[in-house]
Amino acid sequence: MWCFSVQRRCVHSSSCLMKKFKGKTVAEQRWFTRQLRDPYVKASHAQNFRCRSAFKLLEIDDKFKVLQPGHSVVDCGAAPGAWSQVAAQRVNAAGTDPELPRGTVIGIDLLNIPPLDGAYFLSSHDVTDPSTHTKLLELLPNHQAHVILSDMAPNASGFQAMDHEKLIVMCLSLIDLAEKILRPGGSLLCKYWDGILAHKLQEKLSSVFSSVRTLKPNASRKDSAERYFLARTYRKPAK
Repeated sequence: MWCFSVQRRCVHSSSCLMKKFKGKTVAEQRWFTRQLRDPYVKASHAQNFRCRSAFKLLEIDDKFKVLQPGHSVVDCGAAPGAWSQVAAQRVNAAGTDPELPRGTVIGIDLLNIPPLDGAYFLSSHDVTDPSTHTKLLELLPNHQAHVILSDMAPNASGFQAMDHEKLIVMCLSLIDLAEKILRPGGSLLCKYWDGILAHKLQEKLSSVFSSVRTLKPNASRKDSAERYFLARTYRKPAK
């Protein structure tokens, strides 16, 4: 009876997979299969996170304590909102714990971001646009952020060098944003793809932060060029 039950489940699962794969390209089938096998995808569903990237930020924050209750956080490239979920929990943005100071989380993305308790989202906003910077200053308590987060990335073109350069340029724009909104002593965590221009970004970060380290969370796939720079103790450049 047990063997029959297992066999029936296997046949049912195979049937479901065949239906999902029908009409898909080889690349789409490969992506879907990887998602099914990914423990972080399963965990994100179980813990109600919007996507698996939440575990990258959780791992980094567990180790380095970047996010503290009462902090103001700006999440760049926030869609679909998983990092904002983590940030809102860690800084007590929804006021869940009345004994702790209440923080602020503001997410920005060109895409639409579904509402989230404890976060304010600027959907259809460009993080490099001066009008977005003005809006951030209006929303941030004391017009300053403790932390800038960025998991943003350009749409993949298929040309690794080109995509790498685009992401480095996006990360460099965060340093300009930091000059406008990041408080002295603040932190910046940004994703980049490893490549020949990574040192340029690291040097630029090191010129305005006391500490810059490279991170590769366990939740970041081993075959990916994805890395993170954690820059801490911001020093506003002299005018």
